[in-house]
Amino acid sequence: MTGTSENAAQFGVVIRGLRKSYGSNEVLKGIDLEVAPGEVVCLIGPSGSGKSTLLRCVNLLEEPTGGAIEVGGREVTDPDLDIDELRRHVGMVFQQFNLFPHLTVLENCTVAQLKVLRRQKAEAERIAQANLDRVGLGALAGRYPDQLSGGQQQRVAIARSLSMDPHLMLFDEPTSALDPETVGDVLAIMRQLADDGMTMLVVTHEMEFARVVADRVVFMDGGVVVEEGPAAQVIGNPQTPRMQDFLKRVIHPTHVDLN
Repeated sequence: MTGTSENAAQFGVVIRGLRKSYGSNEVLKGIDLEVAPGEVVCLIGPSGSGKSTLLRCVNLLEEPTGGAIEVGGREVTDPDLDIDELRRHVGMVFQQFNLFPHLTVLENCTVAQLKVLRRQKAEAERIAQANLDRVGLGALAGRYPDQLSGGQQQRVAIARSLSMDPHLMLFDEPTSALDPETVGDVLAIMRQLADDGMTMLVVTHEMEFARVVADRVVFMDGGVVVEEGPAAQVIGNPQTPRMQDFLKRVIHPTHVDLN
């Protein structure tokens, strides 16, 4: 698992003064944030607070309006940076699974390896199978996405990202589109990744997951960081009135026992 390799051990994120505007609408208003190698940071907050936009800026799926982002010690907005090379080290899991419907589960997990990493087919299939085994879906490698539940499809999406040997994993509300009964399976995989030392930046509305798994929790509202700190402190003993109000309003659709 690359999350514990020597190279991955140096793969953190440093964000300074990050701004992002869409016309006159400033979504991010000067964000400062660091994610240390091997750290799990959860971004929480109401809809429209800028969490997903921040995540997409880290992978340059959104172009920052201002500020600086370093990933693995490299400035992502440097015009000389090979962004495709950087993205080979950064896995991203979205709300929707984005699997190719005409490819089997195994093929979904090998296509990027073949085209981007130029691996031989046998090696790509071996790595894909190992990661499918890792997420508990090794026996379903020959099935197609429409033969899987939503939770299974999301676990395939995670296996697909892991097959690229990422040093950093970005999760954008990976359980929001899932049936409540399958949420726990996906969160359990994410917790295992955290336990294995993977650097992770997670946008989530699952407060119990954030409380148990995150090293730090960052609460955003209105495009700024309102409160951040150890998970037990921010969620268990919030200091700001806005965070206190947010926690009172959060609805827990499921209870997932992560202890």
